[in-house]
Amino acid sequence: MKGIIGKKVGMTQIFDEGGSAVPVTVIEAGPCYVTQVRSAERDGYTAIQLGFGVTKPQRLTKGQVGHLQRNNLPALRHLREFRLRDGEVDVEEGQEIKADVFEAGERVDVIGISKGRGFTGTIKRHGFNRQPKTHGQSDRERAPGSAGQSANPGRTFKGLRMSGRSGNDRVTALNLQVAVVDPERNLIAVRGSVPGANGGIVMIRPAVREQRRKNKKA
Repeated sequence: MKGIIGKKVGMTQIFDEGGSAVPVTVIEAGPCYVTQVRSAERDGYTAIQLGFGVTKPQRLTKGQVGHLQRNNLPALRHLREFRLRDGEVDVEEGQEIKADVFEAGERVDVIGISKGRGFTGTIKRHGFNRQPKTHGQSDRERAPGSAGQSANPGRTFKGLRMSGRSGNDRVTALNLQVAVVDPERNLIAVRGSVPGANGGIVMIRPAVREQRRKNKKA
């Protein structure tokens, strides 16, 4: 089983063997603890629940504290599940997962919550083009334009792209390459950017595209 929870530290750059600067995102990955193993017979699906971020027991509910005390685990603030195929469970409850579960060169997917942008217009939210600045317009430069129809059907269809809340959504960055793994400091650096602000919680899992490619070859 491969998967870990981490906290986004920020972006920096490293230099590869050829001397080229490579932008990477540093993630404080783990240590995590296996808080529960879900089975298809009992829960209807197979998954591993991991906990990350030791905190004060007072910040958790009594139910959460009791859930963790079953395996003598500390108060963990963040719990996430990693779905598995049947028969792939190779860990036990209470086991510690560290950053060395991944190796440099592997392909991973990073899941996080994107930055919230608040209430935005259609240009920023959906990439609409603006209206011409000339030819008599005064306040229509960034307006979305017509949104309805005539007498039939005479309404706006549900799902029409309009202004509204932007960001603050679950986003998955696919097929990123692991550049550096530092188990001693619980750090993983991946090439490129990952969703969310610095300090946000992310999940790292094996790349889905890489698994599909291997299955096709097999």
